[in-house]
Amino acid sequence: MRLRRASAGRDGGPSPDPVALAAAEHLSQAVRIATVTPPPGPLSDGDAATFGLLRTFLEQTYPCTFGAAELDVVGRAGLLLRIPGASAVRPVLLMAHQDVVPVPADWEAEGWEHPPFDGVIADGRVHGRGTLDDKGALIVLLEALEALLREGWTPARDLYLLFGADEESHGPSALAAVELLETRGIEPWLVVDEGGAVATGAFPGLSTPMAAIGASEKGIVTLELTVESLGGHASTPPRRSAPGLLAKALVALEDSPFPTSLHDVSVEMFEGVAPHLTGPMRAVLGRAGSLRGPLARLLPRLGPELAAMVRTTAAVTMLEGSPAQNVLATRATATVNLRVAVGSTVQDTLDHVRRAVGESVELTVVEASEPSPVSPTGDDERWRALVSAVRTSYPDAVTVPYVMMAASDARHVARIAPAVYRFSPLAMDKAQREAIHGPGENVEIAALGAGVAFYRALLTGTALGPAAR
Repeated sequence: MRLRRASAGRDGGPSPDPVALAAAEHLSQAVRIATVTPPPGPLSDGDAATFGLLRTFLEQTYPCTFGAAELDVVGRAGLLLRIPGASAVRPVLLMAHQDVVPVPADWEAEGWEHPPFDGVIADGRVHGRGTLDDKGALIVLLEALEALLREGWTPARDLYLLFGADEESHGPSALAAVELLETRGIEPWLVVDEGGAVATGAFPGLSTPMAAIGASEKGIVTLELTVESLGGHASTPPRRSAPGLLAKALVALEDSPFPTSLHDVSVEMFEGVAPHLTGPMRAVLGRAGSLRGPLARLLPRLGPELAAMVRTTAAVTMLEGSPAQNVLATRATATVNLRVAVGSTVQDTLDHVRRAVGESVELTVVEASEPSPVSPTGDDERWRALVSAVRTSYPDAVTVPYVMMAASDARHVARIAPAVYRFSPLAMDKAQREAIHGPGENVEIAALGAGVAFYRALLTGTALGPAAR
C-alpha cells in the first residue's frame, strides 16, 4: 500500500516528530481501508472482507500488542483484546471504533479537497474519513501501547481494548462485548472511550485549549410520529390531510421546548473554565453554582450548542407520506430524534412529547436509552489520572468535565463500570469539529503525537503501572 508521505524538514524548518509521523503514516493506511459502518444484520461478504483487512493491518502493524493479547471477536467484527497485568485488581478498558460513516459518491461536490479514503498526508495533516472519528484515537492508542510493550512494560492491572465495528449504527458489537465481560464477571475500574477532545475556540472568550472529558452522555429516544387519514385522488383532498395534521403536530412539538436545568457536571465545567476567560463571562460562569436558574434560561438564547447543554432536544429527521405526487397519503410518518438530558428520563421525554402533539398522533418508540450515570470527577483517582495525562500531552489545556451530547459505545459499558469517560486525546479546532461526519475531515500530525503522549502517560501513570519492568 503506497502512502502519500509528509515532507520532513521542509524549507529548513524542524523535522516532524518521528512518533507523530509514524502515527500519521499508520493512520493514513487505516483510512484507506474503507470500513464504512455496515447495515443491520449479518455482514455481507464485502464488509467482512474489509473489516478483515483492517484487522490484518492492525495485527501486522502492532505485533507486540496482538502477540501479548487474548483476542475475542465480538458481534460482527468487533475486537476485544485482553493483555494480562501484574495483579488481579480490577482492569482498565480502553475503547475506539473501527467503522466510519459513509461518504456520498459525489464527494468533490460535497466539499472534499482530497479523496476521503485516500489517507492523503499534506499540509501537516492526515486527510480522510475517520481521521477524527475514530481511527485517529484507535491508532494513537495502539502506537503508545506497542512502544511500551517493546520496552518490556507490563500493565499493573489487566488491560482490555475494545474496538467496535458498528458504533455509527447503535453499537451492537460493543454491546456484545459488554455481555461477554458480564458473563466473565469483569467489572472495569476505568473505561475511556471516544467523546470529548482538546478543543480550541470552544468557548466565547476562551483562548486556552479546553480538554473536555465526557463524564456522562445524554440518553436517546427515536420516535415515529404517525397520523392516518382517508386516501384518494389528490384532485379531491379532504380539509385535513395526514401530512397536514402531522406537520401541525411537529410544529407544536418544536414550539414546546423541554424545560431547562443546569446539571452539576455543567456547573463544574463552567467554573473550571471561568478563570481562563476574559470579560463579564468570567465572573458569571465563576458563580455558575449559585446562578443555575438564570444561566439555564440564558444559554439557549446563545445558540443551539449551548441550548443542548441545558435541556432535552428534539430534532425532526425523516418524513414519509404518499408514494406518488397525485395520491393522497393515508399515513404520514415523521422520525424524531431526541437526546435526553442528564437528570431527566425516557418516560419524562415521552410524556412531554405526548402533551405537545396531543392524543391523535400515534407514537412508536424505535429506540430508547436512558442518560448514562455520571462518572466521578474532582479528587477521584481515575479522574486525576486523566487530568495528569492531559497535562503531560497538552500542558496549556484546561481540563473540565462535560455532558456529551452525542451517543457512543460507552453507554453500553456504563452498566458494568462505575467510571466511564469519553475523550479523544486529539486537538481539534472549530472547523475540524464541524468536519466530523462531514466533508474535509482531517487531523493534524502534531495532534497525533500528542495523542500518543496522552496514552503513554495514562498507561504508565501510578494507577496503571510503571513504564518499564
